[in-house]
Amino acid sequence: MARVHPKGVDLGEPGAVSCIEIAEPAPGEAGAAASVLLTVWRRSLLFNGNGFAVFDAKGNLAFRVDNYASGSKKEVVLMDGAGKPLLTIRRKKLSLGEQWMIYEGEDDADPRFVVKRDVNPLHSGALARVTPCASGAKSRRAYKIEGSYSQRRCAVLDGERRPMAEIKRKEPAKGVSFGLDVFHLVVQPGFDASVAMTIVMLLEQMFGSRSPLLKIGKAFD
Repeated sequence: MARVHPKGVDLGEPGAVSCIEIAEPAPGEAGAAASVLLTVWRRSLLFNGNGFAVFDAKGNLAFRVDNYASGSKKEVVLMDGAGKPLLTIRRKKLSLGEQWMIYEGEDDADPRFVVKRDVNPLHSGALARVTPCASGAKSRRAYKIEGSYSQRRCAVLDGERRPMAEIKRKEPAKGVSFGLDVFHLVVQPGFDASVAMTIVMLLEQMFGSRSPLLKIGKAFD
């Protein structure tokens, strides 16, 4: 366990946590790709913002989400550490439920994924389902999200129930508890870490206790 100050990021303000414990990734087998371990902080880097700051195992800023507290909030953008848009979420309201579309960059056509909240998670065991939008049998492979986001214990499972990404509680370090605002995201080889983080953003939208990243009344038709 390495104590790392996030690099190149000013998070200082009265009462703020000045550093976080970054867990070192477990070494993989020889010749095998290792999983990606990210530390997710439920906080925007912008003043009066609402979002996330995500750090890799070396303390570098990997992803960021910055939504202003005011504004229409018709969409939310996942950016890399330098501020380049990677994926955009837009919410679509349906007659019998809701779904969210994930687009490449800031595109507004040809979404990559559609995410739908399960209407009866107690019966189905699923919080939500993620389906690629591209044509073809392989690209249509759907993923299911199971567990409890409110407890920061859930996983993205493929059709064979293999975990592709997992959200895990961050254990207290040296008597300091991080609560639910700091947690781990573990991404397995072959699964896009940016997509995994976008799923975290959507789980926060669906089940989070704070102000939503997207306003309910601002869905597109």
